[in-house]
Amino acid sequence: MRSRTRAGIGAAAAGVVAVLLAGTASAAPAPGTPGVGDPYYPKAGNGGTDVLHYDIRLTYQPATDLLSGTTTLLLTATQDLSRFDLDFALKASNVLVDNRPAQFTNQNGDGELVITPAKPLAKGQTATVVVSYADTPSTAKIGTLNGWKKGSFGALGIDEPQSAQWWFPSNDHPTDRATYDVSIEAPDGLAALSNGSLVRKTKSRAGWTRWKWRSTQPQATYLTSFIVGKYEVVQSTTPDNKPFVTAYGADLGDSLYAAKASVERTPEINAFLATQFGPYPFEAEGGVVTSGIGFSLENQTRPTYGARNFAAGSNTTLIAHENAHQWFGDNVSLGKWSDIWLNEGFASYAEYLWSEHEGEGTTAELAQYAYDSYAADNAFWQVLPGDPGEANQFDGAVYDRGAMALQALRTEVGDDAFFAILKQWQAAKTGKSAVIPEFVALAEKVSGKPLQALFQTWLFTKGKPAVGPNGTVAAAKSFAAPVKPKSWDQIRANHRALAADGRH
Repeated sequence: MRSRTRAGIGAAAAGVVAVLLAGTASAAPAPGTPGVGDPYYPKAGNGGTDVLHYDIRLTYQPATDLLSGTTTLLLTATQDLSRFDLDFALKASNVLVDNRPAQFTNQNGDGELVITPAKPLAKGQTATVVVSYADTPSTAKIGTLNGWKKGSFGALGIDEPQSAQWWFPSNDHPTDRATYDVSIEAPDGLAALSNGSLVRKTKSRAGWTRWKWRSTQPQATYLTSFIVGKYEVVQSTTPDNKPFVTAYGADLGDSLYAAKASVERTPEINAFLATQFGPYPFEAEGGVVTSGIGFSLENQTRPTYGARNFAAGSNTTLIAHENAHQWFGDNVSLGKWSDIWLNEGFASYAEYLWSEHEGEGTTAELAQYAYDSYAADNAFWQVLPGDPGEANQFDGAVYDRGAMALQALRTEVGDDAFFAILKQWQAAKTGKSAVIPEFVALAEKVSGKPLQALFQTWLFTKGKPAVGPNGTVAAAKSFAAPVKPKSWDQIRANHRALAADGRH
């Protein structure tokens, strides 16, 4: 009897231990998701990993469009991972994870490189992933989309919302930002341009030059640029001693001087914007003008401008727009692409601020003129800047009505609170991603006013608001012969041209 009791106690104790061990055991490693669940682009980005750094080392041959080399990613597992995805439209030839060969599948039609490491990655583990590849980006498609540009101007890995996939494997979503080393070897006589500071140019074989760039601040994938072609590259420093690198396509023709008269003023414009938004957030400044695109894009530290935007002369409002993105879009990035107003509405309002600074109409005049210019029955008022939908993500209303919303906020809370909101937003969210409700909450906190109704009206309600951005009661149609501020033609030309291309 006693021995049986002991046996029973032993069995019970063993059961308790087993339960305790089961409770503390980690879950079995599982695959990371093939996207972060963005409402517009569900497969953008990847679940299960956080990329810390990209080291991209490539050679590009324009004659054949052959892009070859390696991308090394330092990434941390955010779960126990049996496998994970990277966004990539090209074909990988070899993959190593922590120096061990990994199994991989090129699902290029879906833009996914699926990697199964030799050993699962534990949550919190940092791994080194090396992807080797040699492919022609101009022939690579994700569905029907190709984000690579190639022509007499050279080659461009530039686009929005996705472009990285056509030249390096990545977590291609703004919520996963990293630092970068980008090294591009190109034939002598061509420039190879990217972001941040130019660390050095080197030669190790006849006929080729390697350009090495470094970005030391967190940077989104779509803001990372690949530019190879014939460019005049100008290197100098800003008044506060930051590297200032600009480049101008050899084929700009009559637009060259207008482009230079605009882009070379970037440090002046950024110094002004810093008085409005807070300190410039990055380590370098610059700009590239190319005939290879019609739109312009806020590539971090060095925006890329389509040459046609200078066809009518200098265009500093465009410089103000793209560099305002260095704060709104680059320093504080989107939590999801449906929050595009946090990028474009603010950059468009920066055009108003710069125009006022230049004596070409006040922000109030510009916003009111925009409001008066669209009749109440215009389709413009049917697009919701706060969630425009994928098809309307770069619609003119996101820019113009988005800027009007900010003027309406300024009218409601007053100048002191308004600019305090903008600066505190930058300070609170620097280097992070954000969504619209967070901005609304901060605006209410700083101003001490309830603002939900204002943002609902301007961002999320179809139809022309009954009260304009300056508190003016609306007419049924547009006001007769509104007074046009001096800079309005240039602002509208920017928005028409760039929105027509679907990117800005």
